[in-house]
Amino acid sequence: MKLVTYEHKGQSRIGVVEGKSVVDVRAALDLVSKRRGPRTLYSEAKFKSAAATLGESGAAPRDMFALLGREEAWLRALAVVARALASRAGGAKATGVGAVVLPLDSVRLRAPITRPGKITCVGLNYADHAREQGGEPPSSPIFFLKSANTISGPGDPIRLPPNSSKVDYEAEFAVVIGKGGRRIPEDKAYEHVAGYMILHDVSARDLQFADNQWYRGKSCDTFAPTGPWIVTRDEVPDPHNLRISLTLNGQTMQDSNTSNLIFNVPFLVSYLSQSVTWETGDLISTGTPPGVGVFRKPPVFLKPGDTVSVTVERLGTLTNSVVAPDEQGRGLTASRRHSP
Repeated sequence: MKLVTYEHKGQSRIGVVEGKSVVDVRAALDLVSKRRGPRTLYSEAKFKSAAATLGESGAAPRDMFALLGREEAWLRALAVVARALASRAGGAKATGVGAVVLPLDSVRLRAPITRPGKITCVGLNYADHAREQGGEPPSSPIFFLKSANTISGPGDPIRLPPNSSKVDYEAEFAVVIGKGGRRIPEDKAYEHVAGYMILHDVSARDLQFADNQWYRGKSCDTFAPTGPWIVTRDEVPDPHNLRISLTLNGQTMQDSNTSNLIFNVPFLVSYLSQSVTWETGDLISTGTPPGVGVFRKPPVFLKPGDTVSVTVERLGTLTNSVVAPDEQGRGLTASRRHSP
């Protein structure tokens, strides 16, 4: 299931993407609770059971945090209902689901989680990336934080800061925490993972290297484009076998596979939970593969007018433009804001 935060008619909503449609979660729950919509659906045992599960949950989730905090059985029921409603969308006027199912290209996708509590990143988590900068792979994870002001969404501009001339790209695969917890055993780690999404760890290298640490250079405004959606864990059977790539103006700059991660998802979730309590909506960005701009000869840095796309197998493509500090950025066309 693909979970999204989207904007429609000036309102921020949460939804489920099915093909070329988005199913509004709150509207769908209202429909099934009042038994509106196609009567034939309520005669289908699977739909009827799923609708009953959703109806037992009380108030509908208002945002992505509340949605991710729901039990797995509830989320599975939501997937059943969303798929069934989307399949009837062609006859929306006759079936009464027109306000529930919208064309995907009629909405604006936002960052799936607009303000996560923690954006925890892992440095040097691909051995070949460590070696491209003259080092050896670390023996234990290297963590740093990006602040919440970095978050942006599909099609939003990456705004170059006025005090940096060496802004770099970094394609990353991110873990989204569902159920919070601490001191999580490694063999229980996946129980705390809601799903996965793309995170672009944009980095101001001159600030990073001047400070001899990573926070300021990684935490400039708009430096964490995310999305286009969260793909729930059940749809990614093996997060350690996904192709990950990045193109800059159509040219491939990074191309690797998450099988090359040094520290895998359950280890990272468990390892840090021994010190830090995970909360719903927290992000773990697992590191970038080789091919970043700063270590190329000559170096390649982002400039106004560039277009950067990050693709992760099963998760889709996240595309953002690059603008100067004083530009507002007009965004990308609907067809380029999101890609399956």
